[in-house]
Amino acid sequence: MEARVERAVQKRQVLFLCVFLGVSWAGAEPLRYFVAEETERGTFLANLANDLGLGVGELSARGSRIGSDQHTRFLLLNPLTGDLLLNEKLDREELCGPTEPCVLPFQLLLEKPFQIFRAELWVRDINDHSPVFLDREILLKILESTTPGTAFLLESAQDTDVGTNNLRNYTISPNTYFHINVRDDGEENIYPELVLDRVLDREEVPELSLTLTALDGGSPPRSGTALVRILVLDINDNVPEFVQSLYKVQVPENSPVGSLVVAVSARDLDTGSNGEINYAFFYATERILQTFQINSTSGNLHLKAELNYEAVQTYTLTIQAQDGGGLSGKCTVVVHVTDINDNPPELLMSSLTSPIAENSPETVVAVFRIRDRDSGNNAKMVCSIQDDLPFVLKPSVENYYTLVTESPLDRESRAEYNITIAVTDMGSPRLKTEHSITVLVSDVNDNAPAFTQTSYTLRVRENNSPALHIGSVSATDADAGANAQVTYSLLPPHDPRLPLASLVSINADNGHLFALRSLDYEALQAFEFGVGATDRGSPARSSQALVRVLVLDDNDNSPFVLYPLQNGSAPCTELVPRAAEAGYLVSKVVAVDGDSGQNAWLSYQLLKATEPGLFGVWAHNGEVRTARPPSERDAPKHRLLVLVKDNGEPPRSASVTLHVLLVDGFSQPYLPRPEAAAEQAQADPLTVYLVIALAAVSSLFLFSVLAFIAVRLCGRSRAASLGRCSVPEGHFPGHLVDVTGTGTLSQSHQYEVCLRGGSGTSEFKFLKPIIPNLQSLSTGREVEENPSFGNDLGF
Repeated sequence: MEARVERAVQKRQVLFLCVFLGVSWAGAEPLRYFVAEETERGTFLANLANDLGLGVGELSARGSRIGSDQHTRFLLLNPLTGDLLLNEKLDREELCGPTEPCVLPFQLLLEKPFQIFRAELWVRDINDHSPVFLDREILLKILESTTPGTAFLLESAQDTDVGTNNLRNYTISPNTYFHINVRDDGEENIYPELVLDRVLDREEVPELSLTLTALDGGSPPRSGTALVRILVLDINDNVPEFVQSLYKVQVPENSPVGSLVVAVSARDLDTGSNGEINYAFFYATERILQTFQINSTSGNLHLKAELNYEAVQTYTLTIQAQDGGGLSGKCTVVVHVTDINDNPPELLMSSLTSPIAENSPETVVAVFRIRDRDSGNNAKMVCSIQDDLPFVLKPSVENYYTLVTESPLDRESRAEYNITIAVTDMGSPRLKTEHSITVLVSDVNDNAPAFTQTSYTLRVRENNSPALHIGSVSATDADAGANAQVTYSLLPPHDPRLPLASLVSINADNGHLFALRSLDYEALQAFEFGVGATDRGSPARSSQALVRVLVLDDNDNSPFVLYPLQNGSAPCTELVPRAAEAGYLVSKVVAVDGDSGQNAWLSYQLLKATEPGLFGVWAHNGEVRTARPPSERDAPKHRLLVLVKDNGEPPRSASVTLHVLLVDGFSQPYLPRPEAAAEQAQADPLTVYLVIALAAVSSLFLFSVLAFIAVRLCGRSRAASLGRCSVPEGHFPGHLVDVTGTGTLSQSHQYEVCLRGGSGTSEFKFLKPIIPNLQSLSTGREVEENPSFGNDLGF
């Protein structure tokens, strides 16, 4: 359960850190809890919630956890109830060795808000170890001349318990020669001394065997025994004596194996074998025997193994100098191990939060602790991170640090941070530890899609096929994931009359635009609409751009002839006097084209004529003029076929037929069509009656013509002031044919068109231009698209 809680805490994002509150609590006296060693796992120790005055469930809500320097987790916290339980059996001797009291510090960490409570678990010793002698048999050689009261130092027993459970007394089996004296060295260590009560006689008692018993202070007490064998020797009256009874040396912990620690020296005034001295350890512990070795002849003490200040700071050795006669002297060597900076700092990570949402306020990223197993300046540490990162380290108590964001992060600027936490101690040389963590920045939808252009201009040729791809719009979003997925849509047009839904569509995924139906340039030259780009964030963000579609003209309209009319009625006959000069304006072909640009540039061409050399057509304005003066030999009636062609690709054309009559003058009566004259020529010869009737009709006709001319003269004077000629309203809705900018002329002209009275043929007659319009064409299309067009027309 605790593992699940820990994983949940590591995933949480700590928003605010109450450092000052944590410092105030950490500065108070730590809570103390006591437990006896070897207590069963799961034993209830205390209720932390009650001890700290916290409410039920507050430990769970605030993300509680237990932290300690121990490699094993010896405590277990139930965050729901606040119960503190023992997680495993504790061996005080393994945890603390001879140190008393055995205190295991730990901390209660609360992360929301951040707070630290210090506490200590005091492990009480139980009497679970008996005193033990390293040697089961102790051999003593005592001269028979030894005076009573002489004391002989014996091997001390080892008891790993502490306090009252430690070694407290020694006893010897009952005898008449010796008793035990217990000596205290002032450092809570006792040594047994065998004191001679009366003189020995080797001849009477050459050897004694006594039982030495070591007792501890437990209840009930434990004991250990060793056999003391005493050999009574002949007289050797000089005991080896050391120059110093106590040697104190300091040895750096990095001293190489084999290096000299100290040289002890003893002397013996005897000679021979009684004066030969042999050096050896006097009942040394196993750790001393593994660490040191002594030269039995020279007394030089050397290192046998590497020293470690963090494991043992002081060694106390007893060295014995024994002569050949069995007499010995002893000295004490105290080796103090000095610390060197051989342990790099350590970083213990408590929690790490990643990823972190961008734009968030100050956020706790990591909580960790640093430590150094050295001492003094070697254990003083400095913690730092790179300077170019938006993070800051905040120190707390008990060498705890929090890594906090200094300012809100922006994922679009940087989505990942590799943070190296450097911990450097103050030793010489300085040791440094680096711990790298990776912090990811999660995306927040704080960027709207951005179009590559604020406006797009698309061109599509008319008469396109439906579903034609006409272009694309594109928008990008600086966010990531769903926040960067863009959907495109059409916006409602500003002009509600524009049927946008039937004109174009857009692919919502990629922004491709399609024309839904065939477009007609003559109906719609251009239209505008807006497109929107919306991301899939929450809330969604959007932007828009303007799209303008230009419909390009295609040459899909043939020229249309406005004059002369081609409505299936009787053709209009143009009258040309035979006295006309070359260049005489006979008529003008007026045509328009529904296209634009060069597709509407019209040219005129005379395809066929009754007399090819008599008439000509101006290519640019459609004016039909005489190419030479008419002659008497020219036929009275001429038929002209004029072709009107645009400049498209491929070009389109239309044709029109003109009928021209050559007359001697405008007073000449209207001549019937050649077909009618031919019919009359085929009739029977006229009788005299018919001649008389013809003369009467001719006279009447001549009178009518004179009357008509008089009426026309009066009407012309009025038409000159009104700019038009008078015609009956029943025949035309308008009196003038206004040829404006239809793609055929560079200027606007008005021609007077009159219905010939009494003709009954509905023929038109161009007499002369009345009002020249010198302004540009109303649409200006031809002049703008081809500036040389007006020059080609001669204007």
